[in-house]
Amino acid sequence: MKIVILAGGGGTRLWPLSREKKPKQFCRLLGEKTLLEQTFLRFANDFPIEDIYICVNAEFVEMTRTLLPRIPSNNYIFEPERRDTAPAMGLSAAFLFNRFPDEPMAFVPSDHFIKDEKQFIELIKKADALIRETGKMIDIAVEPTFPSTVLGYTKIGEKIGDGSIKIFEFKGHTEKPDFETAKKYIESGEYLWHASYYMWTPRKFLDAFQKYSPSDFEKLSAIVKAYGVNDSEKIKETFRELDKNSFDYAITEKIDPREVLILRADFGWSDVGAFDVLYEAEKAKVDERSNLIQADCALRDVRGSLIMGEKNKLIAAVGVEDLVIVDTKDALLVCPKSKAQEVKKIVEQLKNQRKMEFL
Repeated sequence: MKIVILAGGGGTRLWPLSREKKPKQFCRLLGEKTLLEQTFLRFANDFPIEDIYICVNAEFVEMTRTLLPRIPSNNYIFEPERRDTAPAMGLSAAFLFNRFPDEPMAFVPSDHFIKDEKQFIELIKKADALIRETGKMIDIAVEPTFPSTVLGYTKIGEKIGDGSIKIFEFKGHTEKPDFETAKKYIESGEYLWHASYYMWTPRKFLDAFQKYSPSDFEKLSAIVKAYGVNDSEKIKETFRELDKNSFDYAITEKIDPREVLILRADFGWSDVGAFDVLYEAEKAKVDERSNLIQADCALRDVRGSLIMGEKNKLIAAVGVEDLVIVDTKDALLVCPKSKAQEVKKIVEQLKNQRKMEFL
């Protein structure tokens, strides 16, 4: 199996740590290594390095090479610009089609928290075997813990087989439902959080574009040919014509359920997309007052808060609860943890005000 790490996201909900010039996957949010490094290391001991690829925006290539010097230079897939996951995955499938058209591949986001990495790798290897055996796309879904409106939901059907790895029929996908719908999904017991680990072959991914996003397929076919003759300008030009859309909307919500199988996971997963999610992922490290602290602090009567700051700069707080306090060299964020998902709106406001120096 070929592993494609998707490292082109922006991470606006994690501002001011995540910036335009240094998105969250290049930040040290969960320990001493960046999220990108942690993602790579999950695979480095179980897969040949030459089978690990990086799909990354061209402006972040040097930063990526510095962090991941073991990745061969020929294993970089360059996104000319950010155009969401459907173009990125289509580009990667086109890239690998010329090399390994029928070899299973796994798309792996570069910004996830995974607690049980051994179980995670077992599921990836099981997916490899299932693709070869059934010819179906394999996806991973996890047990939801609250009605999130920023994640996708996978509806599952009957369990297949009685092995230790839980395989289910796929019954449909809904991306980012409203709160009431998400609540109903969780109460039904038929829906799981979609974890965004799409696995198939390059040929099958391109076939899916042909069926469910034909206008993109025409462009991806041109990219396949351009890769065949190393025409980088044609690749750039055509990539910019692809619809700016997520794979979830472009393909997964439309796909024939019979083409997909779901692996139900319990490996301690989190999409580190906002500060409230980061707090939950690192909850094992909170102090006696449930504060998660990555800063020099002087606190009195502070509870349930996430506090992050620069070295050699003190953060003092008195009598507050359930806050996010993030202090950087040029920006300070303060908000209730319950409003952490709305940090993205601050980034939009800064863009509208043309305060580009803070982005």
